[in-house]
Amino acid sequence: MGHVRGAQSSSGFRTGCYDEVPCTAEPAGCRPSAGGRLRRGNQQFDLERLVATFADDALVNDQLRDYWGKPAIREWARRDIIGERLTMNVTKVIDHHGNFIVTANVDGDFDKRGLPDPLVIAFYFTVQSDLIVQLIILRNRNDI
Repeated sequence: MGHVRGAQSSSGFRTGCYDEVPCTAEPAGCRPSAGGRLRRGNQQFDLERLVATFADDALVNDQLRDYWGKPAIREWARRDIIGERLTMNVTKVIDHHGNFIVTANVDGDFDKRGLPDPLVIAFYFTVQSDLIVQLIILRNRNDI
């Protein structure tokens, strides 16, 4: 879930307003981004690593519910990320004025009845001081 500011994607897509950027790995020699650390914590089902990517007063909104601060985020992550064995296959990362929109195919041990396959989820990140201060998770729909 790495990002390269000002870089062009392999598809060559780029505008002055936002950049679609490679999402496979961090640039060589660079420290992993907050989003990259979150993804690794998720993939390793490491609750403490995942929670460490958030600021103390961060906000997560998932399934139209707010989780304010690390204690609430820890409980949400324990239950809905680690507990459901959620996995993400990142398909796109967009840097939009310093905010990041990560699109991923999501899977796990949750009830999938009525959900599309693949389940495509958008993660809207705001990062400050290398910590996630806001994460909004949405299932964008193209069928309406």
